[in-house]
Amino acid sequence: MRGGGYVHSLFDEIISLPNLFRAWRTFRRGKTRKTDVGRFEFTLEDNIFKLHRELLSGTYTPESYASFYVKDPKLRHIHKASVRDRVLYQAVFAVLYGIFDEHFIFDSYSSRNGKGTHAGNERVEDFLRKATANWTRGAYALKCDVRKFFDSIDHEILFSLIQNGVSDKKTLALIRLVLKSFEKSSGKGLPLGNVTSQLFANMYMNEFDQYVKHELKAVWYARYCDDFVIVNQSKETLKSYILKIREFLLQKLVLDLHPNKISLRKARQGIDFLGYVILPHRKVLRIKTKNRMLKKITEENEASYKGILSHCKGKRIEREIDAILQK
Repeated sequence: MRGGGYVHSLFDEIISLPNLFRAWRTFRRGKTRKTDVGRFEFTLEDNIFKLHRELLSGTYTPESYASFYVKDPKLRHIHKASVRDRVLYQAVFAVLYGIFDEHFIFDSYSSRNGKGTHAGNERVEDFLRKATANWTRGAYALKCDVRKFFDSIDHEILFSLIQNGVSDKKTLALIRLVLKSFEKSSGKGLPLGNVTSQLFANMYMNEFDQYVKHELKAVWYARYCDDFVIVNQSKETLKSYILKIREFLLQKLVLDLHPNKISLRKARQGIDFLGYVILPHRKVLRIKTKNRMLKKITEENEASYKGILSHCKGKRIEREIDAILQK
């Protein structure tokens, strides 16, 4: 018995009413003031039962996406699915997460339980301390990210990776529908707004993680989405990785490194990763992050921003925040 009732397949578990209602409760957190969410909730049971019937009968098709831009801090093109579809995608995520997450490497930090930006940054800080014997000898860090990552994910490659963990035909057909509901170019792209996109991105990049760990045998490696860092005591070793990484990404995943975001630096110069710059014996907030924080500070977000500062040397910035709020 799974998902609060007897199920006969993975598909049955995904579309079960208990799973759909749990997905709704997870989805609605922090969104109760949204007009479209309120409208869906007004006739919640009718909407969930209708979605369940469509999935059961095979008549379900995703609705069109709403398109808009957000700045966080760089401009991002967001495609938002309807509330009904996002509830389903949450239901899919809830079931598939457990199947795939256990096969991911420890040092993958994006969109995973118990991970996140702070954990990823602290892990890289730990790598740097180990490689430098607590900052008493030299070491280097290679930092890269993938050019237009979400827009470049190939649907067929992704689907083949999903098939490695899912054999249920109805579930695979549903995943096909989810993938086909959005394309940035022919057969490529995932929408930034979907919770399933976060899981699918980790499935995709897990191939790269396994290559780095088992083929390159990089001991000190961490990834958050398409940003990754490799720490090594040898600069030449890290240099040799760049071409190998580029070839693997291109040949196996049809991805390319961002040419302007390949950084190979001495550890003591400071390693910028996930919003913080890691320096010998201290960590500071990235300058751009600090400036954005000081520009946007309000009493409503003060606690959140000071929470960010608690993970680094941020007393001086806290004083600047206090001074702004006292004006």
